Amino acid sequence: MRRAPFAALPLALLLALPQPAAAQQCGGSFAGFVEALRSESVARGHAPATVEAFFAGVRQDERTLRADRAQGVFNLDFVDFARRLISADRMRRGAANEAAHDAIFDRAERDYGIPRGILLAFWALETDYGQVQGDFVTRDSLVTLAHDCRRPELFRPQVFAALELYARGEFELGTTGAWAGEIGQVQMLPSDILERGVDGDGDGRVTLKSSVPDALLSGANLLRGLGWRPGEPWLVEVSVPEDLDWARTGLDHTRPVAEWLARGVAPRGPDFGMTAEMPAALILPQGRRGTAFLAFANYETLFEWNESFVYVTTAAYFATRLSGAPVFDPGDPPAGLSEAEMRALQTALVARGHDVGAVDGILGRLTRRAVRAEQARLGLPADAWPTGELLARL
Repeated sequence: MRRAPFAALPLALLLALPQPAAAQQCGGSFAGFVEALRSESVARGHAPATVEAFFAGVRQDERTLRADRAQGVFNLDFVDFARRLISADRMRRGAANEAAHDAIFDRAERDYGIPRGILLAFWALETDYGQVQGDFVTRDSLVTLAHDCRRPELFRPQVFAALELYARGEFELGTTGAWAGEIGQVQMLPSDILERGVDGDGDGRVTLKSSVPDALLSGANLLRGLGWRPGEPWLVEVSVPEDLDWARTGLDHTRPVAEWLARGVAPRGPDFGMTAEMPAALILPQGRRGTAFLAFANYETLFEWNESFVYVTTAAYFATRLSGAPVFDPGDPPAGLSEAEMRALQTALVARGHDVGAVDGILGRLTRRAVRAEQARLGLPADAWPTGELLARL
């Protein structure tokens, strides 16, 4: 699920022009908001008839708003989340799809530098290899989320991107997808389709819903544009010694692989071509007694696709499994916090001056950083895994 600022071409020049005052508005009556979108669309250079047809019958979708506010699955810890999403059946179908589309995966690696394991993992987790692409009407979801004042800066540009696709004949008004407006087998936002869409099957159109070549090569092109480094690893599971300096773990601290190895960190399976000089961070999704990974620059790139720590780590790990890595060692981490306890912890962290983003009960990247800082202050092992003891101490 791609969440990034709008950067579409050839719309870039239009988007750079001064926009009407309505461009910064959200909320108010839905009908009035849509009328402002119509006016702005014409001001951007679209034909009035095209604009009228695109917005005709658009409706506010309450189901979209409920989905936006109810992403409870991200409250799971890494082990539970990974076990829920990665099944033996998905592994088996991953191998079958890899064989069936071998030539496409070869093109993705040759032309864009993206390994097949990464594409397979996102194809599986986003839409179950194209089988479950979402039943939200994309246009209605995007306009609804643009009208909602929670994140209009993300969704308003996507409305105009969808309009541009419609004007090109590459978007139907009944197009369905995910609640946040992503479309197709690898779930790309309209602006990314405009900028990175690839006609992989040579039919003259980019159709991410029905064409596997279009979907996979577009996803590969998107990842390349986000900064993927060809030929480099993304995640390597490791074992760690008990006396490591835990305060130097986490995504904020990188050091060359050689230094990690000298400190007793050791790969559990394939090293995927990592070299001694490559910078890597040691991440501990459930603390020092749980699963451990060395994370590389390509792992960081995946956060441009999805902002969730647990989702990105699961996708990256799944890609290693599809590429020959063994099942992770879950270790024996202490029990984590409930959602209510996590909210209480985040509230306490905010009171101490930490930025945790939203107080949402999710152990995301900012909350982990704050937890590590407080663990260090209190003399606890600073492994970013919050426990009942930490909550009580705060």
